[in-house]
Amino acid sequence: MKNLDDFLTLVESEIGLSLTPSTVGAGFDELPGWDSLHLLTLLTAIERETGRRVPMAQVLESTSLHDIFLLTAAGTVET
Repeated sequence: MKNLDDFLTLVESEIGLSLTPSTVGAGFDELPGWDSLHLLTLLTAIERETGRRVPMAQVLESTSLHDIFLLTAAGTVET
C-alpha cells in the first residue's frame, strides 16, 4: 500500500466500498452499511499488505477511513 489509490483499491476489494479521494474523508456514520466488522476486515487486510501491526488505540480514535490511511501510510504502523 504505497498511496491513497492503493488504499482505496484495498477498501473496495476487501469490504466492497467504492470511494474516491474526495469521499474517503467521510465519517464512518456516512458510509453506507458501515459496521465494526468492516473495520476488522480492513485492518486485517492492511496488516497483511504492509506486514506491520496497526495501532488499534489510534484506529479507534479515527473518524474516517482517511484517518486510517494516514495512520498506516505515514509510517506510524508498528513493526
